[in-house]
This record gives sequence, C-alpha cells and structure tokens, in this order.
Amino acid sequence: MQVKDEILKILPKPANQIKLAHIITASKVQKDTSYVDKDTDAMRKFGFSVTNVDLEGKKEKDLRDILQSFDVIYVQGGNTFYLLKWVKESGFDAVIEELIGRGKIYIGVSAGSIIAGPDIEIAGWKGFDPNEIGLKDFSGLGCVPFCIFPHYKLEHSSFLKEEIAKYSYPVRILSDKQAFLVRDSEVTLVGEGEEIRF
Repeated sequence: MQVKDEILKILPKPANQIKLAHIITASKVQKDTSYVDKDTDAMRKFGFSVTNVDLEGKKEKDLRDILQSFDVIYVQGGNTFYLLKWVKESGFDAVIEELIGRGKIYIGVSAGSIIAGPDIEIAGWKGFDPNEIGLKDFSGLGCVPFCIFPHYKLEHSSFLKEEIAKYSYPVRILSDKQAFLVRDSEVTLVGEGEEIRF
C-alpha cells in the first residue's frame, strides 16, 4: 500500500468497483500481524471490496471457485517458506497462472513478491525468514525471471553484494516505497527513487 497510487493507475475500473482477494496465509505464523490490518484498512479506504482468503486447507478446485470473481489477487507478506508450502499444496500456483492469463492483477507484498520469482531461497538470507517447516523445494511461481529482495535498507548492501555474486538467479532489489510493474515481458520500477543495483 506504500505504492498505492501506482496500483490505482493500473486498475481496469474505479477502485469502488474492484473486488480484491487478500491472501493472508504468510501472516498466520507471524507474532505481529498489525501490518495485515493496516493494509486491509488502507485498501478499504480506497474503496476496494476486500475479502481475506487463507490458502491453508484449500484444494485447487476450491480456490478456482473462490478466486474467479476477483479482479485483484493481493498476496500479503509474512513467512515466505510457509506461504510457498501452501501455494503448492493448495494448487494456488496453477490457479494464479490461469487468473493472470485471464487478465487478473497479481499484487505481491514482501513474501508475496518473493514467491513471484523463480526461487525463494533469498527469503532466508541473513535469517530474515526462518524455514521452520523444513521446506526443501524453493522453486517459486516464475511469473518473473528474477528474484526479488524486498525491504532494502542501506545496511543490507554489504551482505547483499556477497550473496548476489554467488546466487544462481538474477536479483532485483526493492525498498518499501518501490514496486515492479510487470506487463507481459516489460518490467518497470515504480515508486520513489532509483533502482538499487550492485
């Protein structure tokens, strides 16, 4: 929601006509979930009709039925490993590919943006997200051909340079006031400031 103005620009219709599915699964294992309420309040303030959806315990058919009527799928942050486990076990990975193919908008926040790339190992760098569920397959949705490191701060620069140099995938970095807008194969940085590069 820190780049909400950019989101409003790409909507196919006015915000008060938008149905948004808020995927909250990643936040369920966090101690502090106030950020989820804050985002929900901000989305409702802009007129979105927001429905919280949890992937845990759902099947592919359930999600296809639940999500087909939404305009935007907003995948909230939290623990990336826990999120990816349920993305795969629920069949959300197949369903979201179909929905994006039909023109639905995917918005990933933090963990939700990390899973959009080809691999989520980046989520565990410096122990940011603990892999407490013992997830072995780190392959993401592959919506974009690069991995995303969110929440960048200046103090991350030295370890990021080292990690990126030995990582198997290209990495692109975002501060909390930036996002990548992806249309087909075109990627545009939106928000405040220049793209951070090493």
